[in-house]
Amino acid sequence: MPAVSKGDGMRGLAVFISDIRNCKSKEAEIKRINKELANIRSKFKGDKALDGYSKKKYVCKLLFIFLLGHDIDFGHMEAVNLLSSNKYTEKQIGYLFISVLVNSNSELIRLINNAIKNDLASRNPTFMCLALHCIANVGSREMGEAFAADIPRILVAGDSMDSVKQSAALCLLRLYKASPDLVPMGEWTARVVHLLNDQHMGVVTAAVSLITCLCKKNPDDFKTCISLAVSRLSRIVSSASTDLQDYTYYFVPAPWLSVKLLRLLQCYPPPEDAAVKGRLVECLETVLNKAQEPPKSKKVQHSNAKNAILFETISLIIHYDSEPNLLVRACNQLGQFLQHRETNLRYLALESMCTLASSEFSHEAVKTHIDTVINALKTERDVSVRQRAADLLYAMCDRSNAKQIVSEMLRYLETADYAIREEIVSLKVAILAEKYAVDYSWYVDTILNLIRIAGDYVSEEVWYRVLQIVTNRDDVQGYAAKTVFEALQAPACHENMVKVGGYILGEFGNLIAGDPRSSPPVQFSLLHSKFHLCSVATRALLLSTYIKFINLFPETKATIQGVLRAGSQLRNADVELQQRAVEYLTLSSVASTDVLATVLEEMPPFPERESSILAKLKRKKGPGAGSALDDGRRDPSSHDINGGVEPTPSTVSTPSPSADLLGLRAAPPPAAPPAPSGAGQLLVDVFSDGPAGQPSLGPTPEEAFLRYQFVCRNNGVLFENQLLQIGVKSEFRQNLGRMYLFYGNKTSVQFQNFSPTVVHPGDLQAHILLTKRVASQVDGGAQVQQVLNIECLRDFLTPPLLSVRFRYGGAPQSLTLKLPVTINKFFQPTEMAAQDFFQRWKQLSLPQQEAQKIFKANHPMDAEVTKAKLLGFGSALLDNVDPNPENFVGAGIIQTKALQVGCLLRLEPNAQAQVRGGLGGPCYVLCTPSSCLTLSFKSCVPVPLLSLHPP
Repeated sequence: MPAVSKGDGMRGLAVFISDIRNCKSKEAEIKRINKELANIRSKFKGDKALDGYSKKKYVCKLLFIFLLGHDIDFGHMEAVNLLSSNKYTEKQIGYLFISVLVNSNSELIRLINNAIKNDLASRNPTFMCLALHCIANVGSREMGEAFAADIPRILVAGDSMDSVKQSAALCLLRLYKASPDLVPMGEWTARVVHLLNDQHMGVVTAAVSLITCLCKKNPDDFKTCISLAVSRLSRIVSSASTDLQDYTYYFVPAPWLSVKLLRLLQCYPPPEDAAVKGRLVECLETVLNKAQEPPKSKKVQHSNAKNAILFETISLIIHYDSEPNLLVRACNQLGQFLQHRETNLRYLALESMCTLASSEFSHEAVKTHIDTVINALKTERDVSVRQRAADLLYAMCDRSNAKQIVSEMLRYLETADYAIREEIVSLKVAILAEKYAVDYSWYVDTILNLIRIAGDYVSEEVWYRVLQIVTNRDDVQGYAAKTVFEALQAPACHENMVKVGGYILGEFGNLIAGDPRSSPPVQFSLLHSKFHLCSVATRALLLSTYIKFINLFPETKATIQGVLRAGSQLRNADVELQQRAVEYLTLSSVASTDVLATVLEEMPPFPERESSILAKLKRKKGPGAGSALDDGRRDPSSHDINGGVEPTPSTVSTPSPSADLLGLRAAPPPAAPPAPSGAGQLLVDVFSDGPAGQPSLGPTPEEAFLRYQFVCRNNGVLFENQLLQIGVKSEFRQNLGRMYLFYGNKTSVQFQNFSPTVVHPGDLQAHILLTKRVASQVDGGAQVQQVLNIECLRDFLTPPLLSVRFRYGGAPQSLTLKLPVTINKFFQPTEMAAQDFFQRWKQLSLPQQEAQKIFKANHPMDAEVTKAKLLGFGSALLDNVDPNPENFVGAGIIQTKALQVGCLLRLEPNAQAQVRGGLGGPCYVLCTPSSCLTLSFKSCVPVPLLSLHPP
C-alpha cells in the first residue's frame, strides 16, 4: 500500500490509521472500523458527487480495512471510476484496490477491461505500466483472453519505453504460466529473442525469464537465443564491478541476470557452433577462476551473490557433461565447500557432487573426498545435510570402496534419524552390498547386520534376495546357517531375522548340526522360543520349518508332532495356522520316510536372474532412487507345498519333486497373450468405439487393458467382478506420473490378507514407488486407496503388472492385471508449422524410422471422435498442415529421464476403400516416423504402443 505523506493531503486516512493503532482491544478496533464503514457508505450514497481526491481517500480506507482482515462488500464501483482519472495517484489507488479485492468473476470485469484497454492505448508509459501490473496481479483467464494478443505487440514495439517493455515481459510471463494456451506463438517470438541485446538491463532480465519459460515448451522456436545469451553472459562475466554500477550488487555485476542466463542455457544441449561454444567455455572458466579470488567484501550478500553464480555455472557444466577439465575443476571447487562454515553451502556442494559422481569424467575426482563426506555423515547437525552426505556416498561407491562405504553406513544407521533410515536400508546398504559383493559371506553378514540394526525398515525383497543367494551358492550355505543361528541367540531378535533364520535353518540346518552347540534339538528350541512373539505370517513360516526339521532330523519328530498336536495350533483362531498344523501333522504321521523325503527335499536353486534392486539401480542412474520394489517373488508365509494351492491330506501325498515348501520360488511369468493377426491390430482398437460407453462388468484383464479409455484416457474401471472393483485415476506430466488405485469390496464380507503389489516385467523401464501399503483387511462395502508414483526412465514395451491377493470367506483369491502405464502416457504434444512438419517427415526415410499400418474402421468415421482419441493418445493435432483436409496430422515428444524422442503422426482416411463380404468400410493409414528412433508396432503388446530404440 502506498505510503501516506503530508504531500498527499489525505489527513483523514492518516488519522484513521492512527486511531486503529491506538485501540486498546479488538472490540475497540471493530467499533472504530464499523463507524468508519458507516461514514464511507453514507458518503458514497449521498447526493453530493465526490471528487477524485475524496474517492481516493475513501477507497484507501477500505483497502486498509480489508488488509486488517475485515470483509468489504462495497466501494468497487468507486475504485473502477478512479481508473478513468488522469491523475497518477488516483489511478494507482484504483488499480491497487482492483488487484487486491476484485474477484475474477465480478460483474465489473468488463468495465475494468475497458479501462485497461484505454490505458494500454494511451501511450502514456506510466499508465501502461499500471495497467500491465494489474493484468499480471489478477492473472485471470478472462484478462488473458482479453489482452494476450495485445501484450506481445507492446513488448516488441519499437517505440515502447524500457519500463513498459519490462512490465510487458513480466505480464506475459504471468499469463503464460496461468494459461499457456492463451498466449499465441507468432512472429513476435523471433523478435522477443533480440531483447537479450537490449541496452536496458531490466528489460534483458525480464526477457530472459520469459524466454526461459517459453522455450521449455517450444525449444525450436527460441534456438537463436543461445548465441545471444552467451554473448550477454560473456559481457557480464568479463566486466568489472564498476562497469555496471546500477546493476552491481555488492561488487558482483548483475548476479540475477547471470543466474537467469545460465538457467536459460541449461534448456539446450551444448552449442553446435564452435565459436559460440568456445566463448561459453571461456565464460565458465572465468566464473571458476573468480571463485578462487579473495572476496571483495566480508558481507554475506557478496558471498551469496557470488556463490549463486558459481553453483548455477556448475549446474550448466554438469548439464553439458562434455568438458572433462571443467567437470574436474567444478568437483575441486565443490570439495572446498564441504567444510565451509555455512550449512547451506555444504548442502549445495554435497547435492551437486552427487550429480558429478555419475559422470565418467569426474567420478574419480569425487572419490577423493570420501573421508570428508564420511565425517559429514557422522558430525553434521542438520539432518538434510546428513541425507545429502549419504546420497553422495552411495553415488561415489564402486568396487574399490564398497566395503568401507557400507560399513560406515551401517555404523551410522545405529544413530541415524528415523526419517532417513528406510532410505539408507532399502536404497543404500542393500543395493551396494549386493552390487559390489565379491565375498558372499560378507554380503550375508551385511544383510543380517542390517536386519539387526534396523529390521523395521528392511523390505521383504531384501531378505527374499539374501535367501535366494544363499540357496543358489553351496559355498555360503554353511556359513549362513552358522551366522543366523548365532544371531537368533540374541535376547531381542527382530521378526525379519526370525524369518531368515527359519528358512535357512529349515533348509541348511543339517550343515551345522554336528556341533553340539547347534544340535537339532537346540536349533528347534531356539526357533520355537521366538514362535509366540511373532506375527501370524512368521508363525506360518516357522511351522513350515518344523516340518522340514522332521525330514532333516528324525530325532525331533516326536517333539515337533507334540507342538503341532497342541490345542493352541489345531484350534488356532487363524485359519492359515490351523490348516498348516493339521496338514503338516497328517503328513508327518501318514507319509512314509521316502515320500516325506521327496516332499520335503531341499529347495532347488532359484533361476539365475538379476535382482530387482540392481535392475532398478541401473535404470535409475542417480542417488535419489525410490525404495525397492517387489519383482514377483512370493511371500514365504502365504504359500504352501503345492505352489500356492493349500494342500489337503489327499493332495500332499503326491507332491512334485521340486515342491516349494516355503513358497520362496519366483512366481512364473504371466503367459504372453496370443499375437494378433497384424502388427498394428492393437492400434485398430484405439480408433474403434468398442465397449467404451457400456458398464464394465467382469472384463478379463486383457479386455480391461485394451479398452481405449486406458490408452486415450486416464480414468476408468480397470477390473470388476462380483467380489471386487478396481478403479484407476491417474495424471502424467513430462516423464512423471501419479496413479490412484481404488479397491472396492462389493460384498458384505471382510477381505482378509488383502495384498496388492506391483510386479515389474523384465524389460520395464519405469520406476514405480508405492507410497504406502494398503490395509490387510477391507471391510464389506468399503473402499481403500493406493497411490503409485511413476517415473519413466527409458522407453518400454511391457506394462507393469498389478497382483492382487486376498481371502474371501476363507478361500484364497488372486488376480493379475496389467496397469495402464504405457509409453504414450509420457507423450507431450508439440506444435509445429506445416513447412517444418513435412521437411522433417521427408528427412525420416529410413525403414527403421517409420512404421505404417492399414486397417479398416469398425464404425462410421466421426471426425470429432477421431480427434478426441488422437488427443487422448498424447499427440498435438496440427491444423491446416496436411494438403488433404480429411487427414489428421500430429506431433509430440516422448519424455523419459534418459532422452526425449520427437514423433510425427499422420492419419489418412480413405472413404472409397471397400472390403469384400459385406465388411466394407472406411480405411485408415497410420504412419509414424520419428526423427531420432525406430518406431514400430509390436503385436504382442496389449496397447497402441510404439517400440522406441535409438538408431
